[in-house]
Amino acid sequence: MTHATTKEALNQSPPYEDVDLFASDRPLVEAVALNEASSAYVDHANFGQLWGSAEMAERARLANENTPKLKTFDARGNRRDAVEFHPAYHELMAHSVNAGLHNSTWTKDGTPAGRASEVARAAKFYMAAQVETGHLCPLTMTRASVAALASQPDVLAQLMPVIGSRNYDSGFAPWSAKSGMTLGMGMTEKQGGTDVRSNITTATRDGDSYLISGHKWFMSAPMCDAFLVLAQADEGLSCFFMPRFRPDGSVNAIEFQRLKDKLGNRSNASSEVEFNDAYALRVGDEGRGIRTIIQMVQLTRQDCAVASAGLMRSGLVHALHHARHRSVFQKHLADQPMMQSVLADMALHVEATTALVMRLCRSFDRAPEDAAEAAFMRLMTPAVKYWVCKSAPGFLYEAMECMGGNGYVEEGVLARHYREAPVNAIWEGSGNVMCLDVLRALSRDGEAAIAVLQELVDETRSLPGAGEAASFVIGSLLRSDSERVARQAVETLAILAAAAALNIVHPRHAELFAKTRLGGARSAMYGAAELSETQSRELLDRALPQ
Repeated sequence: MTHATTKEALNQSPPYEDVDLFASDRPLVEAVALNEASSAYVDHANFGQLWGSAEMAERARLANENTPKLKTFDARGNRRDAVEFHPAYHELMAHSVNAGLHNSTWTKDGTPAGRASEVARAAKFYMAAQVETGHLCPLTMTRASVAALASQPDVLAQLMPVIGSRNYDSGFAPWSAKSGMTLGMGMTEKQGGTDVRSNITTATRDGDSYLISGHKWFMSAPMCDAFLVLAQADEGLSCFFMPRFRPDGSVNAIEFQRLKDKLGNRSNASSEVEFNDAYALRVGDEGRGIRTIIQMVQLTRQDCAVASAGLMRSGLVHALHHARHRSVFQKHLADQPMMQSVLADMALHVEATTALVMRLCRSFDRAPEDAAEAAFMRLMTPAVKYWVCKSAPGFLYEAMECMGGNGYVEEGVLARHYREAPVNAIWEGSGNVMCLDVLRALSRDGEAAIAVLQELVDETRSLPGAGEAASFVIGSLLRSDSERVARQAVETLAILAAAAALNIVHPRHAELFAKTRLGGARSAMYGAAELSETQSRELLDRALPQ
């Protein structure tokens, strides 16, 4: 008896690679243009072609399968605390640095670049996240650190020529001797986590510098050339710039205990660390550490939302690409009514999310000169991070289910995306912290925050359910016991803002989004919204042209 063998893979979708991540994404192209960054079209197209290539997908796979390794000592027993990476990781970093993901929103002297630089950079960040998200961690922290370093102009002036370079230099050497540098961050400790005021790491003045002793439970991106850390000085919690090397060229007393074994974010190293009189320079005034570093946190929170939106975009197009090639019951999956409804509902979510994060980035561009945009940025950054980042894991699960077993195995990208997604909701403030920050924005600058809410009301006045949603948000957030209802209020606020942002980009789809998310009964499952076949096909063709 002979046994049949499978000689070829039948009814399987081809790899989703060698695509233009920008030109194939009409919602992104339009959101970028309508948020004032259309002049960067050629740059974005070149970036989208590179990052959509099979070569970049392979680098992403290798960087995640070959995880970082901590090398505590050299061969002679000298303390080094270096982190080694697979070459693919360094290749990803080099391309992202060359594209300015770490510095393009700043001028050479460290002031905001303006001219839609936030939106233009965010479009690249969004595309890079679709391919490999882990390596973006040190890039977002390097970019964001400039905002905190502005509190110490003399230190910033020394660093900007190196931060401002688009050369990627992975060498283990003093930052002043390198052609480019990256910065990490150490805030949380074992006993406190989010409550950084409970930090016990100490800073003792030593002439013009400080000696830091203590620990960090999470030190992000330990391979960086320097870190911004929080420690208790004489006048309270303060922010410090801590380089890997002392001024005399010796390795600083930054001793990594181990690398974290994480659910996702595998290509990126995260560590536990101890400081034993580590050399550092103060950034900002003593006792003002939280105020100093929150300037950095605003920007990293923005990137969390942009990256999560990019992950969802990738999940959508991989699921849609598969469904257009896979036949079931004599029809392509994408033509089966129920699957079409699921995919179209997911496409609607991604389209609104993309419009929302680009609108948020526009507020960062305009905030230095526009008080209303500054108020939008303060109120909406935590709200957008809350909704977008918490949406991503469930969305990516749905995308995996659309692909069946092929979505669940490690050979595909969705399993990695699914593991990656939760970190953006946890890092830089969990969901409850984001809701508290929305309440804090209302309490500290209530008049400006209410003006932002009123503007959202005006921008969504024609959309179904928007008026009721706005009334619910305002009423809930102004209650004396607002914390008890804050999660629902902040989620509704973000959805309302997404409807307003999408109304600028595609009014007809904004009406669909509002009808299915704000008006009437809402379902927690994708595909429950009643969309016609015409509406579904239009959404899917915009998401990924055939």
